[in-house]
Amino acid sequence: MFGFLFRFFNAKLFPVLTLLGFAYYNLFLQVFWWLSPNWLSWNKYSEVMLRTLEKKILRIVKTSYRGFYVDIGPVVGPTDKIWTLSFNTESPKTPIVLIHGLGAGVALWCLNIDALAASRPVYAFDLLGFGRSSRPSFSSDAMEAEQQMVRSLEEWRKEMTINNFILCGHSMGGFLATSYALTYPDKVKHLILADPWGFPEKASDTNESVPLWVKTLSYIMQPFNPLTSVRMAGPLGPWFINALRPDISKKYSAALNDNEIIPQYIYQCNSQRPSGESAFHSMMSGFGWAKNPMVRRIDRLDGGIPITLLWGSKSWIDHSAEEIIKNKRYNSYFKLKVISGAGHHVYADKPDQFNQIVLDACVDTENLTPGQHLAIMPPLDNSEVPEDDKSTR
Repeated sequence: MFGFLFRFFNAKLFPVLTLLGFAYYNLFLQVFWWLSPNWLSWNKYSEVMLRTLEKKILRIVKTSYRGFYVDIGPVVGPTDKIWTLSFNTESPKTPIVLIHGLGAGVALWCLNIDALAASRPVYAFDLLGFGRSSRPSFSSDAMEAEQQMVRSLEEWRKEMTINNFILCGHSMGGFLATSYALTYPDKVKHLILADPWGFPEKASDTNESVPLWVKTLSYIMQPFNPLTSVRMAGPLGPWFINALRPDISKKYSAALNDNEIIPQYIYQCNSQRPSGESAFHSMMSGFGWAKNPMVRRIDRLDGGIPITLLWGSKSWIDHSAEEIIKNKRYNSYFKLKVISGAGHHVYADKPDQFNQIVLDACVDTENLTPGQHLAIMPPLDNSEVPEDDKSTR
């Protein structure tokens, strides 16, 4: 009996209490900040510390790289710059461009770089408004903020003089990668979406399938930027991140041999002015949905752009993106890969499997003859793929 109660608490109640506790803690901090604005002096952001932590994490990357700022001009602010890392740029193959998710930064790709850059160029950058990139004031309009992000990506591409690329985005990065492909289809040779956010319509508040705790969390968090609590925690920020999400450190602990460096890095990335985070807040609707979801427009994506969708079998993200893509782009090439045992941060949970899926997608792209599209290749034989993988045309 006690064993059953213990398992029930850990599997059902503990995640709920943790999320609700986080939401109410966030509300408390916001009220405290309104009453005492000087409390922001607790903020411990340091540009030097962020740079140092990034370098420490990237020490595990064996591939030589170059880090530099790309000046994209007045896209959102007067002088926007995007912090960029480049690997194996001498290779003539089509490059991979990696776009991180909310609250992340370039260093979190450290478990993927060596494998991906072994045979082709790889570029990773801090999105405008995140990490070490500029922090301009984005529009509060959802679609305009999204397009500002997309324009920043295009200006980055122009400055880098990259003709086209394989675009791989995680979570929010997957949403922005899809939006970019919709706007600039001739620049994307393959769209790889890792547990993408923002594809389905928002679930109705009256929908009985939506748990009460999700509705409560959505209501409490709606007025605030998602990572407000991290900034308000001041010097306790890294501890707060590790306490709330101890699994994130564990993903990197074997490679880094340090359980503190990842929470410190995430804190430094997000203890600054919430520029890109505010843009995300403008684009989101409640907890976990987009105001302008991709389900409304994915059918307008060029049919010649192949899509590889991958997610972790234990991810919290709504997985209806599979049905959305299949139903809206039924004449285009689409491949789904589900990585068993991985969560939302699929690139770090199971990096070897993630890397192989991305590399396989690159090989598919490179095998095309001039003028050929994956969309007109013969259908894949579903019976020959592993049980946890699905492919369709």
